[in-house]
Amino acid sequence: MKFKYALLAAALSLIPYSAQAESNLSDFPLAERIKAKIDAGEKLDIYVSYHDVSNEFAPFMKAGVARAATDDKVNANFIGPVGADADGQISEIETLMGKMDGLAISSVSTDALAPVIERVLAAGIPVVTFNTDNPDSKRLAFAGQDLVQSGVEAGKLMADVLGGKGKVMITTIDAAAQWSLDREKGAREGLATAGDIEIVTTLNTGTDPQEIYSAIENAMLANPGITGILSLECCSTPAAGTWVQRNNAADKVKVVGFDLLDQTVQLVEEGQIQATIDQAPEKQGFAAVDLIVQFLNGKPIDNLDTGVGVYTKDNIAEATTK
Repeated sequence: MKFKYALLAAALSLIPYSAQAESNLSDFPLAERIKAKIDAGEKLDIYVSYHDVSNEFAPFMKAGVARAATDDKVNANFIGPVGADADGQISEIETLMGKMDGLAISSVSTDALAPVIERVLAAGIPVVTFNTDNPDSKRLAFAGQDLVQSGVEAGKLMADVLGGKGKVMITTIDAAAQWSLDREKGAREGLATAGDIEIVTTLNTGTDPQEIYSAIENAMLANPGITGILSLECCSTPAAGTWVQRNNAADKVKVVGFDLLDQTVQLVEEGQIQATIDQAPEKQGFAAVDLIVQFLNGKPIDNLDTGVGVYTKDNIAEATTK
């Protein structure tokens, strides 16, 4: 089956979206120590705090951060907790605040991290968000995928591959995280466009790879009528595809998920996963640093939507040449 959505990827990745007016350095009370470094032509120290540096998605982000450090000629430090630990992320940021000339953050919890973002901004340090937004804070800009809209597209894809009817299980590694809530909201909206699809459950798998697979396996045993698995992130997507593969269920259970982990790409090629949505993590990591550097160089910055890139068996070969 060919999908029309793949054609949107290139165009969507170029469209910035604005939840606020652009941010300008002239309107920001920049810390004197940072002004002095800029005036002296010293290398800036940008910190990029990701919500879980141990997950399989993090290396793609880190690669973008490293590229930006080289291109923008700054020190870019990729930091964050091991596991989704809000207290750990807060503590690390507070410890390093005096060394930061700019902070990019993907929050473990938007509620928990919003006050920290305000404290960093109050210290005259520019802050942008990436990957997971914190719209209730006064961050200067956000670089990443529109999470609700990407969920809508995933839901529509799932409805498409099921022919508009069936029983769907939604899977996520962290059901309480804001990114998961936003994407699930969109997925439910997308699935609702179909005439006869029942959402059986939202399965919170946890982050350990073996536990993810076991959670899916147990859920499928408990709900044998499920015909579609809709994963909201990188890591339960290949687990769902692997379950289909091991149970020779490709003709009975369809999978739609996210991201381009090597195993996911292979399972799409083999037809165990019908579609996966790329959110351009390397681009997000690059933009996290670059937005701050542009801001400190006096250029206005605004939110950047990194787009919805849809890959199926028809075009998955393109993912390996990116």
